[in-house]
Amino acid sequence: MLQDIRNNAQSTIAKIIIVLLVIGLSMFGVDAIIGGFAGEPEVATVNGQDITEREFTRTVQMQRQRQLAQMENADPSLLNEDQIRQNVLEGLIQEAVLTQDAQAQGLALSEQDVDQLITSMPQFQTNGQFSREAFTSAVRNLGMGVGEFREALGTQFMVNQIRSGILTSAIVNEQTAKDILRIQSQSRSFNTLRIPASAVADEVEVTEGDVEDYYDDNKSNFLQPQRLDVAYLVLSLDDLAEDVEISEQELRDYYDQQRANVGGEEQRRAAHILIESGDDAQAKLDEVQEKLASGEDFGELAEAYSADVASAEQGGDLGYAGQGVYDSAFEEALFSMDEGDVSEPVETQFGYHIIKLTDIRKTEGPSFEDQRETLRQQLAREKAGRRFSELRSQLADISYSEPSLEVPAEELGLDIQTREGVTREGAEAPLDHQGLVRQLFSEDVLSGDYNTEVIDVDNTTAVVAHVRENHTEEQLELAAVSDQIREQLTAQRISEALSARSEELVARLQDGDEPAEVAEDVGAEWTSHESVARNARDVEFDVLNAAFSMTRPADDKTTYDWVSGAQRSVIISLQSVQDGNVEGKDTEIQALTNFLANQRGQREYGAYAESLRSDADIERP
Repeated sequence: MLQDIRNNAQSTIAKIIIVLLVIGLSMFGVDAIIGGFAGEPEVATVNGQDITEREFTRTVQMQRQRQLAQMENADPSLLNEDQIRQNVLEGLIQEAVLTQDAQAQGLALSEQDVDQLITSMPQFQTNGQFSREAFTSAVRNLGMGVGEFREALGTQFMVNQIRSGILTSAIVNEQTAKDILRIQSQSRSFNTLRIPASAVADEVEVTEGDVEDYYDDNKSNFLQPQRLDVAYLVLSLDDLAEDVEISEQELRDYYDQQRANVGGEEQRRAAHILIESGDDAQAKLDEVQEKLASGEDFGELAEAYSADVASAEQGGDLGYAGQGVYDSAFEEALFSMDEGDVSEPVETQFGYHIIKLTDIRKTEGPSFEDQRETLRQQLAREKAGRRFSELRSQLADISYSEPSLEVPAEELGLDIQTREGVTREGAEAPLDHQGLVRQLFSEDVLSGDYNTEVIDVDNTTAVVAHVRENHTEEQLELAAVSDQIREQLTAQRISEALSARSEELVARLQDGDEPAEVAEDVGAEWTSHESVARNARDVEFDVLNAAFSMTRPADDKTTYDWVSGAQRSVIISLQSVQDGNVEGKDTEIQALTNFLANQRGQREYGAYAESLRSDADIERP
């Protein structure tokens, strides 16, 4: 091959190419030639600055990886690719607008400034020191080169300088925070009169003509959505595991292999002397260690010196414990000792421990017979797992090349199952998986000419489906929805009647009618609610919200209002308002002031960024 390259380099064609390059360089310059070959297509232009397809594609990929990492079980079929691409493009446009603004304001970072930023970031440090290996590894994981990262970091820092300046410039008066806190902690006393739907039900009538008129005026509300009749194959690890045969010898061998996991736990009995941290801690430790070295009893020293009063009374005894019980430093020391050993002082968050290992025991593990069924299931799933992977690959290959499910079903011994009326919202499992539903309604699969891809609806189940019948959206007949319409109109008219009745009764109360007389007229009783807080849970939400929205009573004069729904109406009689006390709540007031200032700053920065974008010249090819 090398000889071929040498020969071609001497050919007439090669010489012609070189001549053309020389002419091009002389006429247009090096930049023009390189730019012509290296030019990248753009996805948008912001004030004359291109957002390249390469940058867009890389950012889309990073966003996809980020969303997959947030899933409990990463499933690419659940990603909304169109939404991701749209969000990324809008984000890149906004970033370009903000970056251009920062540059226009003369903000810039030197290479030394970027170096200082990077070396000071905790995620790039090991043991408090900057680690080049940690830095380059983190940058690679982001899908970026070091140069790209440095440029992006510098740009983001400049943009954040403007953002920070706007955020910190927002000011909120402390009195505003006090007033809000006073209102938030306010309580109100009120009475309620509940009017049930039965009180007005006799006044409500819905005729056949009403139903027909409503249907004619709202036909678009009564459409049968598009639905599919679907055939599908399910490959299940659990089903494969049920068919796996396990011999007695295999099971016993597996039990022996798993003994470390199913066997007994090693437990160690410890005693300790705890010396609390402090100026005299070292002196006490030295004193205890000297007495132990001279032969004094560990238990007596624990009783005399240990700050752990409960164990000190027992000679420092802590009883038996397995791993995962004690502080990590304590546990590491304990499980590295031989029986009868006494440790050097071990520091934990509680102080300093001198530990003595007094005994070691191992609990009995479950017998083979106790574990038989569990081990059989585990071994069967292990064997089935390998078979599951093989069959899934075969299923993917066959269902891709075949236009229906009959061939893959026959070759892999799977049953074709069916489901009718699958909508875009899905159906019962496994057709509730949105990635699978999205594929069923894709153009290629919807035509009935292709199967879906094999979709992993969970870690142990793979499904491939095929559309047998596509029922397009259609208008429902009046007879099919008349009962629904009647119920809807009845509820609506009851609500209207309740509102009218409530408005009438409130008017009477405001005119001076006695509350007891009004209650008697509707066959109900007033209920008292004393000093109710804004976040009370024993009052219906709409009633509570209305009570706290009512005008404060003036001159001890009760105010009235009402709320209504389909099944009841409630009249509210507001008696009094008790303002919250903010005295001595300086911490809460300061926290609320800071929160309000931050909110205002966020709004001002959002408005600033939006104004920049509205003034920008944005072009999308």
